Order: sequence, then structure tokens, then C-alpha cells
Amino acid sequence: MKSITDTYKLNNGACIPCIGFGTWQTPNNQIGYEAVRHALEDGYRHIDTAAVYQNEEAVGQAIIDSGLPRSEVFLTSKLWVSDYGYEATKKAFALSLAKLKTSYLDLYLVHWPNPVKFRDNWQKTNAETWKALEELYNEGKIKAIGVSNFMVHHIEELFKTANIKPMVNQIRLCPGDIKTEVVEFCKQNDILLEAYSPLGTGKVFEVPELKQLAEKYNVSVGRLCLRWSLERGYLPLPKSVTQKYIKENTQLFDFALEPSDVEKIANLTSCCGISSDPDKVSW
Repeated sequence: MKSITDTYKLNNGACIPCIGFGTWQTPNNQIGYEAVRHALEDGYRHIDTAAVYQNEEAVGQAIIDSGLPRSEVFLTSKLWVSDYGYEATKKAFALSLAKLKTSYLDLYLVHWPNPVKFRDNWQKTNAETWKALEELYNEGKIKAIGVSNFMVHHIEELFKTANIKPMVNQIRLCPGDIKTEVVEFCKQNDILLEAYSPLGTGKVFEVPELKQLAEKYNVSVGRLCLRWSLERGYLPLPKSVTQKYIKENTQLFDFALEPSDVEKIANLTSCCGISSDPDKVSW
């Protein structure tokens, strides 16, 4: 990867920009709107949101007001757990399109594999939900479909009924939280790994070893960790509402990490905590 607009190719042939702008905890107001506008002005062409973030209106308006052709912005949203199931999925998708003021999504993800509401029959519910995504994909309303927070057993279960393989699995991937089993499984099955919270929700800035490596490469800890994410083959989704950091998070292409340092960062076990167990989440 040599620039922020370089792309990964998904297993259906679609291209996705190698870095996305995350909007989790970004408000649905002028602050959120301006954050997305700044991101697009600074070169991002990949914006990631979700129904549960409750900011789709601000995200969609910022994309429209940027003046960029819709075809030049890769837009992702996600289906929240309250709307799983065949009919509910289609209704929720239509609502997301309306809020985003767009006629299609570039990527739509099932947000969690095993929510409380469907814990007794998550396999069946996911199959019905996925069927709805497949139909929307075949109708051209979604350019790519995928999952989020799915572990190996969740994907294997989905494979039993799916006609279309997920193109993406978006999971928490950051220094110390590398999920080796699911990462290897997704690579073997040509499912791209998107890394949410690639800076460990800010915890990377407190890790002494990362500070030392940042000094070695004369970069910030944030840039170091995002470059590490790329070199691991992930697609990072950094988030910020501060213009300085929005821009800084794009500056990843003028340095590279030594392979030994990539491994050193990967082996900083639990330095940024670990993600929630998707089979035990309380939502």
C-alpha cells in the first residue's frame, strides 16, 4: 500500500480503500458532520458507520456536501442486533439508506453474531438475516456484504446455509489483541479483516514499548500502530473528531516497520485489553 486510496480486492472483485474513517462514538451533530467532512478533505474515501452509532444522518450529509461523486466514497453501515431476521433486516437496511441519503451501500455488515435477543437460536437467526443480505446484494443495493465480531464457529455455522461467502469480517484488532485463530481462518477463506479500534481505544498511547518504537521510527504512536495494522494485512478504521489527528492518521506511507518490530508489537499480549466475547455480550 502506497497511499490512502490504494485498495484491497474483496473476494467478489470489489475494491475497498485500505484505510477507513471510523465513526463509532461520533455524534450525530455538527461535530460529527465536520469530522467526516475533514476526513474526506484529507483524502479518506472510505467511511464506516452503523445504525447503532446513531449518526447516519450526519455521515450521509457530510458525504453529499463534500461534492465528491457518490461512486468515489466507499460507504459502510451495519445492521444492529434488534433488527435481525429476514423481514426486519430489509426494513432496517431501507431505514439506513434513507438516513444516509443514498441509493446503495458499498458494504453492509451483520454487527454481532450472538446477541442476547436471539441467543437461544442465533444460528437460525443469522441464516435468515444473511439470506436478506444476499438478496439485497443480488439486487445491487449493496456492493459487498460481511460480518462483524464473528469468530470461527460463527462463520462456520453461517457457511452451512450461505450462498454467498462474507467478504469482510470487522473485528477489534490492535497491538496485544490479535485473535490469531479467526485471523488465520479469514485469511484462508479470503475474507478481508477490518480492524476496528486499531488504537485500542487510546490505550496504545500508554504502552512503553510502543512509545520506544515510535521514537525509533520518528513517528507518533498512532501512526506506528496504524502502519503495523496495514503490515499485518488488516484494514484499519481509525476514529477521531480532531482535525489534526484525522489528518495524521492518513500519514502512514512514508515509512515501514522492520518485520521483527511487527512481531514485537503483535506479541504485546493484552497491552490494550481484549475485546468482548461475542457469545457473552449483554446486548
